[in-house]
Amino acid sequence: MITTFQQHVLHEQQRFPGATTEFSWLVSGITLATKMIESQVRRAGLTNILGSHGEVNVQGEVQQKLDVYANEALIHCLSLRESIGIIASEENEEPLVLRHDSPASKYAIVFDPLDGSSNIDVAVTIGTTFAIFRRPDGDKAGAPLEWVLQPGRKQVAAGYVVYGSSTVLVYSAGNGVHTFTLDPLVGSYILTKENLRMPERGSYYSINESYCDRWPGVYAKYLNRLKSGEMGRRYSSRFVGSMVADFHRTLLRGGVFIYPPNTDHPEGKLRLLYEANPVAFLAEQAGGSASDGRQPILDIQPRDVHQRTPLVVGGRAEMEEFERCLAEG
Repeated sequence: MITTFQQHVLHEQQRFPGATTEFSWLVSGITLATKMIESQVRRAGLTNILGSHGEVNVQGEVQQKLDVYANEALIHCLSLRESIGIIASEENEEPLVLRHDSPASKYAIVFDPLDGSSNIDVAVTIGTTFAIFRRPDGDKAGAPLEWVLQPGRKQVAAGYVVYGSSTVLVYSAGNGVHTFTLDPLVGSYILTKENLRMPERGSYYSINESYCDRWPGVYAKYLNRLKSGEMGRRYSSRFVGSMVADFHRTLLRGGVFIYPPNTDHPEGKLRLLYEANPVAFLAEQAGGSASDGRQPILDIQPRDVHQRTPLVVGGRAEMEEFERCLAEG
């Protein structure tokens, strides 16, 4: 018999005494929105959904039509869930305050509606990333920003959806990493891999090497070790340019994904809350780890909704070697 994503979430809830179905109702908003997005992605080129929307988002990036559609779909589906008090999106300058003063509102959700949107027009894999936080305690519950400005270790659940040769949902609620593949005939995400483990040592690294002359020295040193065979094998380069796609391969095949700081972006380019935190959470649940070059990603206390960060995430062997490079200076 098959297991759907909703069935899996309901089963997981049984581990918590007194748990209700509100969380499964919450995540059903994510799955519904991603099915809507997937439908548009599959028909891109046949409908008027490709190309620029003509506006610039808070990140200073030109919005694509699919960016806007994905953002609106997620906001629409999630805003109907009474358990969600705050929504924060890459595409919105400020968090959306829904009903944070309601006792029924217990969660905040942050997301990048369409990661890799610069690849939309050339049919390269793109995705949606998300993280869910619990309502903060005490007086902090009255301040909307406090709902989302929580360290990654406080994520209740996190995941992403890959829109590629198949549509795959990768998810963890702190009890292992599980993957679900969308069956278009059934219309549901079906469990395809349970308790996924990242290989301890892989064969690939993912990084945009065109900026190597602008990196801090430790990143160049680390990359040379990967390429030279000093770690017992020569690593091969694989780089899509869509974080979700590159991390998904790293999660399944092992290795390391690196997005360093550079002289143009000394704080990195990836967003901490809704890009780095979800993949770091998944990596740790699968036996890997993630760092910003100073500390574990999940230990960073966010200062801003759209805060950026460097990111190095991978399997145990690759991350141990990175830490050695850092220690050597």
